[in-house]
Amino acid sequence: MEDKFGALPARKVTRGPAAFLTVQEGCDKFCAFCVVPYTRGAEVSRPVARLMDEARGLVAQGVREITLLGQNVNAYHGAGPDGPWGLARLLRELAKVEGLERLRYTTSHPNDMEDDLIAAHGDLPQLMPYLHLPVQSGSDRILKAMNRKHTADAYLRLVDRIRTARPDILLSSDFIVGFPGETDADFAATMDLIRTVGFGMAYSFKYSARPGTPAAEKTPVAAEVADARLQELQALVTAQQRASQSAMVGREVTVLYEKPGRMPGQMVGKSDHLHAVHVEDPAGVVGQLVKVRVTASSTNSLAAVLLAG
Repeated sequence: MEDKFGALPARKVTRGPAAFLTVQEGCDKFCAFCVVPYTRGAEVSRPVARLMDEARGLVAQGVREITLLGQNVNAYHGAGPDGPWGLARLLRELAKVEGLERLRYTTSHPNDMEDDLIAAHGDLPQLMPYLHLPVQSGSDRILKAMNRKHTADAYLRLVDRIRTARPDILLSSDFIVGFPGETDADFAATMDLIRTVGFGMAYSFKYSARPGTPAAEKTPVAAEVADARLQELQALVTAQQRASQSAMVGREVTVLYEKPGRMPGQMVGKSDHLHAVHVEDPAGVVGQLVKVRVTASSTNSLAAVLLAG
C-alpha cells in the first residue's frame, strides 16, 4: 500500500554514528503465527523524497551507518519522482549520499528478494555483507501450514543466488520450533537446512500461540518436545555462530566505532558483518571508521588490533 498522502510519520532512532530509519510498515503476508498484519495493518511505504531528506539530515548529525527498517522491508515500494521505487533503487540512491558509509536493512521476506536487490549486494560497497533472511522452518509441510508461500528448496536456491552476488555475506535467520503439527521428520528437515546454509547467527523460538491468528486454533506440540527441539537447534546455531566468528581471526575488517570499551584505551564497534569488535585504540573516537586485524574470537565478540594508516 502506497503512502501517497505522506501520512506515515518519520520514525528514526539514532545511537551515536549508527541510525535506524523506518521506510516501511505493516505486512501483507499473513503468516499463520504472526499478528503483524492484524496489529500493524497493510504494507505502507514512505516516499523516497522524505527518506532521502531524513537520511541527509542524519548524516549531517554525524551518522555514518543507516539501517533501513520495516516489518517486511524488502517489500518497499515508495513513491519516487518517476513512479514507485523498490528497495534496491532506494539503496542505490542512498549510496550516493556523501558521508553515508554504510547501509543495512531488516527484516526481509524471502519472497521479496528480487533480482535487483540481490544484485545490489554485489554492486554497492556501502551495502554491508550481512543479511537477516528469516525462513522459520526447513519442512515444506510446516512452511505450508505457516502460510510462508515458499519452500525449503526455494530458500536454498535464493541463498545460492545471494552468495553468488556477494560471496562473503553473513546470513542470519529466524526459526520457530514446535509449530502445531511439527513432527520429528519436520524438525529434522529444519536442522538439515541449517547445516546446509551455515548461519552466522539466528533467532530461535518455541512456538507461542498469538490470539486471533490461524495457528492459535491448532493443537500445539507438547511443551517438553518443543523444549528439547529448541535446545538442539540452538546448540547447532551456536556452533555455527562460533565457527563463523572464529573464521574471522586473522582477517582484516573495517570497524565503525560506536562507544568506548570497558577497558582504558579500548573502543567498541561493529564490523562490516555486524560482529561486535573490541579494539585497543587510545586515540580512537566515536564515529571513526578504522581498518583492523582480528586477533581473537570470544562468545559474542571479536578482538582486533588497529592497522597502520
